[in-house]
Amino acid sequence: MELSRKAKQIAPSTTLAITAKAKKMKSEGIDVISFGAGEPDFDTPKHVKDSAINAINNGLTRYTAASGIIELKEAISKKLREENGLDYLPNQIVISNGAKHSIYNALMAICNPWDEVIVPVPYWVSYPELVKLVDAIPVYVETKESNSFKYDVDELEKYITPNTKAIILNSPNNPTGCVYNIEELSKIADIAVRHDLIVISDEIYEKLIYDDLKHISIASINNEIKERTIVINGMSKAYAMTGWRIGYTASNKEIATLMANIQSHATSNPNTIAQYASVDALLGNQEEIEKMRMEFEKRRNYMVERINSIKMLSCVKPHGAFYVMVNISNCKGKHFDGKQINTSLEFAEILLDNEKVAVIPGDAFGCDDYIRLSFATSLDNISKGIDRIEKFILKLK
Repeated sequence: MELSRKAKQIAPSTTLAITAKAKKMKSEGIDVISFGAGEPDFDTPKHVKDSAINAINNGLTRYTAASGIIELKEAISKKLREENGLDYLPNQIVISNGAKHSIYNALMAICNPWDEVIVPVPYWVSYPELVKLVDAIPVYVETKESNSFKYDVDELEKYITPNTKAIILNSPNNPTGCVYNIEELSKIADIAVRHDLIVISDEIYEKLIYDDLKHISIASINNEIKERTIVINGMSKAYAMTGWRIGYTASNKEIATLMANIQSHATSNPNTIAQYASVDALLGNQEEIEKMRMEFEKRRNYMVERINSIKMLSCVKPHGAFYVMVNISNCKGKHFDGKQINTSLEFAEILLDNEKVAVIPGDAFGCDDYIRLSFATSLDNISKGIDRIEKFILKLK
């Protein structure tokens, strides 16, 4: 019996593999410091949890419309209008089971077999696999650390072919933390309009931005690019609601209708209780979100300073999200206890086995000269973990 060839081609998540190994070691009583977290280490704000409890107590536990409740669509429309300068009607909003599901819906709605989708490298691990799942082809565009891992607009245009359907844009970015400014976004918008491309703009880390920078959605630049942009966002990162699984898209009506229809057959509505809680998250007090952002900025500053003080390691300061890409190229070819380090995966495995620190190998993001560290953990853990990494580096020969 032959099983799905497409499913067999989907790569397992290296992120999950390393994290699973670290969790197993912890369960065995081993003192592991993990820098693998892809979620805030803060609790969901109390008023959001109370809202979910109220929804349960009030019997709001049944099916909703497949694309989400009108109350949440209206709250999202209000948020987009007031925070991003974007006017979308509720029928242009599709609520999904997390932002990852939103991206899948978007790709399903726009792609035909053999369409090409431009993906920046380093990339979030699921982008290429989601593109493959809809029978499209990921086209990888290398970015440079010297350009803060952003698209080089002149280079970007060289990758566009008659088969190009879309550009994936992620700002603030996972895994690099880069944030695009208005000039850069305007140039990308010009390219998309000129070549009749769709932009999938993943803005899930929008609230986690530092150094007094402001998040700008590419869809806000002009009506031409707005019409061809699918804005992706959700509750997970901004409101520490990763397990609640609420994401959403904002797009033109035609694309929104297609995504809603796809979702109605694939999953039906997202979690009803989480939808009602998300209304209160968006419309309620935002003080806890700012406190979280400020704490992340403090941790980022400490991590970056420490990493850049360690010989053979370096990093650029990220302006958003909660990750640091650490350049380990000077460690390649070195030996630890007789074992040679040739790849980022070997670096991560030897580090975890010997110093009990979990990091994500850059190979998971398409860039083997790096590892990714998350600062979504306490300053105490960050300090201890980097002490161990420094100890590890000093042993390399």
